[in-house]
Amino acid sequence: MENNKAKIIKKFQKGISLKKYTTFLIGGPARYFYLAKTKADFIEAIKSAKELQLPFFILGGGSNLLVSDKGFLGLVIKTLFLKFSIQRDKIYAESGIPLSLIVQKVKGKKLGNLGHLAGIPGTLGGAIYGNAGTKKLSMKNIIERVEVFDLKGNKLKIFRNKDCHFTYRESIFKKKKNLIILSAVLKLKKEKSNKIEKDFKKHLNYRKNTQPLNLPSAGSIFKSYQGKILKKNLLKEFPELKEFNKNKMIPAGYLIEKCNLKGKKSGGARISEKHANFIVNLGKAKAKDVVFLIKLIKNKVKKKFGIELETEIQFLGF
Repeated sequence: MENNKAKIIKKFQKGISLKKYTTFLIGGPARYFYLAKTKADFIEAIKSAKELQLPFFILGGGSNLLVSDKGFLGLVIKTLFLKFSIQRDKIYAESGIPLSLIVQKVKGKKLGNLGHLAGIPGTLGGAIYGNAGTKKLSMKNIIERVEVFDLKGNKLKIFRNKDCHFTYRESIFKKKKNLIILSAVLKLKKEKSNKIEKDFKKHLNYRKNTQPLNLPSAGSIFKSYQGKILKKNLLKEFPELKEFNKNKMIPAGYLIEKCNLKGKKSGGARISEKHANFIVNLGKAKAKDVVFLIKLIKNKVKKKFGIELETEIQFLGF
């Protein structure tokens, strides 16, 4: 067993810094690190981790992720399998492919419903996992089926759209960690080229104008609050809440901004002055700086609005 264990571990890199593999540019080293270039490599790495009773983490584009300053005492498997094809109005893509690459490849094919992904970092796997998108469109609207590897039975399974249990920034894959996303089929709709281009530009410009894209971040830190605020004193002080209440969704950025937290710093991290739901790395931020600001935001919003904000990002190594 010891010889077999040593043989398996020999395939992995050791002590690789995760900092450069995240959009936050924050984090310590992984005890073991593996670049999976094919689905077969990926599944084999997972099986090896299970055999060694080693905790593992699947790393896509590294967005929506905060890695501890101490790193991760397990195996990080970086997805690099990128097969992609288009047939009529359907796309087959493996989970490691960046969303930006999908958007680029589909442009000019007269296929709509992808504009909402323009400018979103990360990979297809991560987007499905967190049902990424906008208020109007998310992965739920374009996924036909998802191929997964089930750790419980060591077998491949196909999940249809309804099986994925997509809700706001949620999916069955978030709730059941034994289901690992391998690939997906996306079903798009035919659209005129000029309308597609207009849609892409609209979403790209919106992100450029409202988000701090010039500094490293993990994207939105918190989910928007799903519900209403009915306290009369708050409705009087913040009349915009009446409009948000109609949709039963209050943007986290709005709540944070109204707590006067824009620009608040901790070490090398700062709550963005451009978008309050972004924490940015000013150059030398540590995970502990970000955690401090997250706790500060949660406490202030809870105290002022009575709302418990829920984080959207994942935490690794804490």
